[in-house]
Amino acid sequence: MKIISRVALGIAVAVLTAAAPASAADSTSQDVLYGVGSVTSTLVYAPVKASFCILGAVTSVFTLPFGGPPTAEKVASAACGGTWAVTPDALKGREPIRFVGGGNGEPPASRAASTR
Repeated sequence: MKIISRVALGIAVAVLTAAAPASAADSTSQDVLYGVGSVTSTLVYAPVKASFCILGAVTSVFTLPFGGPPTAEKVASAACGGTWAVTPDALKGREPIRFVGGGNGEPPASRAASTR
């Protein structure tokens, strides 16, 4: 029960810090709160994302005989691509959180570099 209350508190902190307006010079306390919100949000988000990725991999296996390797690869990369960690910049609204990713043939690193 303690873990659930800690997770709920962390989510509340993340929501409250995300709702705060971002100034030109964030204070140290805001940076700490965004960091705590980032870690807490990632602890909730990552298992959900991993489950979605596993489901996409299983679906990809079933897609292989009917659609061939290119289709199976698209299904797997869409399910397992995207954002895996919630960063403080994502909480501040400076970068998007993409639950579903892939599909344009670029590796994730070059996609991230091209969006900046």
